[in-house]
Amino acid sequence: MARNYLKKAHKTPTTDDGAIREIVQKILSEIELGGDAAAKQYADKFDHYDGNILMTAEEIAAAAAKVPQKLKDDIQFAHDNVRRFAEAQKSTLQDIEIEVVPGLIAGQKIIPCHAAGCYVPGGRYSHIASAIMTVTTASVAGCQNIVVCSPPHPGHGIAPAIAYTADLCGADTILAMGGVQGLAAMAFGLFGLPKSDILVGPGNQFVAEAKRILFGRVGIDMFAGPTDSLVLADNTADPLLVATDLVGQAEHGYNSPVWLVTSDQTLAEEVMKRIPGLIADLPDLNRSNAEAAWRDYAEVIVCDNREEMAATADEYAPEHLTVQAIDLPWWLNRLQCYGSLFLGEETTVAFGDKVSGTNHVLPTSQSAKYTGGLSVHKYLKIATWQQATREATKPIAEATARISRLEGMEGHARSADVRLNKFFPDEQFDLTATD
Repeated sequence: MARNYLKKAHKTPTTDDGAIREIVQKILSEIELGGDAAAKQYADKFDHYDGNILMTAEEIAAAAAKVPQKLKDDIQFAHDNVRRFAEAQKSTLQDIEIEVVPGLIAGQKIIPCHAAGCYVPGGRYSHIASAIMTVTTASVAGCQNIVVCSPPHPGHGIAPAIAYTADLCGADTILAMGGVQGLAAMAFGLFGLPKSDILVGPGNQFVAEAKRILFGRVGIDMFAGPTDSLVLADNTADPLLVATDLVGQAEHGYNSPVWLVTSDQTLAEEVMKRIPGLIADLPDLNRSNAEAAWRDYAEVIVCDNREEMAATADEYAPEHLTVQAIDLPWWLNRLQCYGSLFLGEETTVAFGDKVSGTNHVLPTSQSAKYTGGLSVHKYLKIATWQQATREATKPIAEATARISRLEGMEGHARSADVRLNKFFPDEQFDLTATD
């Protein structure tokens, strides 16, 4: 496959996982041993906050009063869209039962997790949208207890808009605590909270590592790395829209890769020409992130045709995949590996990140090759059950006994034998594994 790299990344979004893991493991171990007091000590150290850990109803109401009505309307609009999409997703799963063989009924039940812990970043950026995405989906799924934790600001607590949004979307408790200590509080059931069955939501590398370590004891949405985005564009694409979309995603962080894959070199060169000016026009912090991400991690690739473009996208398996090209149905049917797909110039990743209804908690670092993003399904367990008549038990037990003995699992075989002996005492059965 012919690829011409007009810009090649000289870094990959890796971290010193060993050092981070050691730090995070120490914090988790000390909090598990020391409980509430240890969590508060880390909150004092990292959050520099000495207010209430569990927000009261009065504090939530006071926070809501600080949120402008126009912003409340926008949050409600986004919440409604995410809720409607989540409800539609939930409807694709249902309880079923089937008669597998005469007399043997098997089925599945859809059971929500009891307690969900939702992490909402609130440091460098206040992620209102993350509260919408995580809490709304947990609520639609039917989780009976939803806890939100978010980093408080010294002397002020959680950002008012985050507190308002979490409450609106269905949080039962809002925890003014960030970082590893916040996740530990939800996972270990500190401050009188139930232990979370699942932890969800984006965060920095320490939050991501804490989720990785806790996985198994609790469920998680996914292992998350730095956010990444890829744009597929042909000669019909608008270079200003393409460049703006790439810069918009690069502002996430210094190590957030953005990639342009195109079949038109003229477009690629025009986009590359526009990007420095668009970055320079960003506010200071956003500019610093975007400059580093574009300099160190971005790539611009020219392919011979759209099939090569699609194959490149599938290989990169981006978190966000945008198509600005003709024949959108072809791309929808062809593309296979992405967290979320944005078709046509009328939509953009920012729409999905904030308000359009699909979830923005998505697989990064090529994990879109094997998983999707956060959805209402992540909070739902598909549990199976079965019930049989005695007559149906006969062939099932016979086959079970013979297969078990062939495997060397005599205890399994005998649990079948004893039923045959009880239900059919006058019959003889060949329960050996050989002819």
